[in-house]
Amino acid sequence: MDFPIATPIREALFAAVGRSDFGYAVADAPVLIEALVGFAGRRLGWAVDPEQVTVVPDVMVGLIELCRTIAAPGQAVAFATPGYPPFSAELQAAGFRVLTVDLDSQGRIDLDALDSVLSGRVAAFVLSNPHNPTGHVATRDELATLAERCAAVETWVLADEIHAPLVLSGAEHIPWLEISDAAREYRVALTSASKAFNLAALKTAFIVTAAARAREIVRRLPAQHDHASLLGTIGAEVAFTDGDPWLDAVVEQLYFNRAQLAADLAAQLPQVRWIPPQATYLAWLDCTALGLGDEPADVFLAHGRLALGRGLDYGQPGAGHVRLNFATSPTHLGDAIRRMASCART
Repeated sequence: MDFPIATPIREALFAAVGRSDFGYAVADAPVLIEALVGFAGRRLGWAVDPEQVTVVPDVMVGLIELCRTIAAPGQAVAFATPGYPPFSAELQAAGFRVLTVDLDSQGRIDLDALDSVLSGRVAAFVLSNPHNPTGHVATRDELATLAERCAAVETWVLADEIHAPLVLSGAEHIPWLEISDAAREYRVALTSASKAFNLAALKTAFIVTAAARAREIVRRLPAQHDHASLLGTIGAEVAFTDGDPWLDAVVEQLYFNRAQLAADLAAQLPQVRWIPPQATYLAWLDCTALGLGDEPADVFLAHGRLALGRGLDYGQPGAGHVRLNFATSPTHLGDAIRRMASCART
C-alpha cells in the first residue's frame, strides 16, 4: 500500500534499531501470540486458542511446508483461479501437481468445477479468502459448502486469510475455523499483519488450527519453519495491539478510493468490466473490450508508463485482465485511470 506505516509500529522498529536488536526472534513468543489472539477476537470475531498458534516466516512458507507435511511430491494441490501467482509457482517448485478451479462470474468458487477436481485424489485445497485478486469475500454458506465437500473426500483446506482485516463496508469476513465443527480436523488457517499493516518485508505470519489432527500436522513441520524475523515479530505485536486507529483510517480510505475508482471507470473506461471488491485494496479489471490483447498490462506499461498486475500471471482466466492496486492517494488513483483511458484511445 502506498501509505506510511502506523506511527506506533515505526517507533517500535526505530527503538529496536537503536538497541542494535537484530538477533533471532523467540519462536511462538507468548506476548506475540496473545497480541494475535486479542486482535482476532476484537477485529475478526475469531476466538483463537493460543495453544493452536504457530509462528512462521510468512504465509507462503507456512502453506508450502504444510503441503509437504500433508502430501507427497507428485500429489495434487488445488486452488481457485484467477489466483495469487505464488500459489502455482511455489507449489510446482515444491514438486506438487497443481490443479485449478475456476471462479464463476460473481467471483465464487464454481462448485461443478470443484467437484470435478475433487473427484480425483487432491491432498489439499488452498483457499484465498478474501480472494486475491478479485477481493471477493466468501459467505458462510460458500465456506460451509467448501468445507463439507473437501472433508467428504479427506482433502485438507488451507485458508490464506491475510487480507481479512481489510474487509470494506458492506461485507463480513467469516473466519475459516469458525464455520462448523464438522470438518475442523481437515482445516488450517494462515494469517499475518503484513498486508493489513503494510509490513510484507518483515516476515512474520501465523498458522492457526482448531482440532487435534490439524495441530498434529503443524507439530510435524520442519524445525526451520519458525525462523520469523525479529523485526517482523516486533512489528506484528505492535500492529495487533496498537494499530487499530491506523487500520480504521486505512479501511475508510480504501472505501472512498473504491468509490472513486468506480466513478472514474464509469466516466472514462465504461468498457472495462469489474465487480467492486468487497475487501483488499485490489481491483480485478476485465479490459477485454478495449481490444488490447491478452496482456493489456503490457500496453499500459509501454504506452502509459503505468505498472499493473499482468492478468495471465493469475492463470488462464486472467487473459485480458489487469490487477490494479488502489491503496494510494486519490490523485495518483485518478492519474492511473487517465493513463489507462489514454492508452485505450490510441
